Amino acid sequence: MSAKIGKVERYINERLEEQGALLFMLIDPVDYKSPDVAIKTGIEAIDGGADVLLVGGSIGAQGELLDSVTKGILDKAGGTPVVLFPGNIATLTRHADAVYFMSLLNARNPYWITQAQMLSAPVIKKIGIEPLSVGYIVVSPGGTVGWVGDVNLVPRTKPSIAASLALAGQYLGNRIIITDVGSNPQSQGSGPVPPEMVRAVKDIIDVPYIVAGGIRDKNSLETTLRAGADGVQIGTAIESSTSAKKQTELFAGIIKQEGKKRL
Repeated sequence: MSAKIGKVERYINERLEEQGALLFMLIDPVDYKSPDVAIKTGIEAIDGGADVLLVGGSIGAQGELLDSVTKGILDKAGGTPVVLFPGNIATLTRHADAVYFMSLLNARNPYWITQAQMLSAPVIKKIGIEPLSVGYIVVSPGGTVGWVGDVNLVPRTKPSIAASLALAGQYLGNRIIITDVGSNPQSQGSGPVPPEMVRAVKDIIDVPYIVAGGIRDKNSLETTLRAGADGVQIGTAIESSTSAKKQTELFAGIIKQEGKKRL
């Protein structure tokens, strides 16, 4: 018997059928001057048209900081799902709708593949938030998540490796696949996940596919969507913008335009 599909997963699937593509905006509380600024940015992103608002990060997004920021956003989310993006087992709070229950598919350390999940599963069940089964793949240069997760980074010139990892994740039961190059890859001489890799992953899997990292402007967003991504996950671009709402509106407009072409 297959696992029951929860409210947020159903929302994602139905929204994809209706719109053709989705916008996931990420707020890492650690990267903002104060919790209030992080909350304000998250609310503005929702008002600007984000389909899903993510909260979390690789280092330090936990405890009182995570509680206050997530609750502050959730209280004014108006029905937009607020989902945790965990960096470890402490990146959990009851003040969210769901959590990416991620397995880091190309980690060298089995802790990030199954052990962290085993440790956090009873906590997730107890606090009552919905686990979203996610297969997570980190592509070079990897950024902080690549270092923290002890990742065997997928080379940017090897789309077949990413595609095989994604298919393995689907076969293992993951119902969402994410490829991520890490935060701010431009500073390391790279950019977003290459379109050839996005296309290879999309062509081989049958579950929603989200591309994260390095998408900061109209061109990179359009390129990623046209290569086949079902959703894009954006963090740095919203953090560095002068108006989170206007920046999100720009991205949301492009996504809706490209999504309509699919429908």
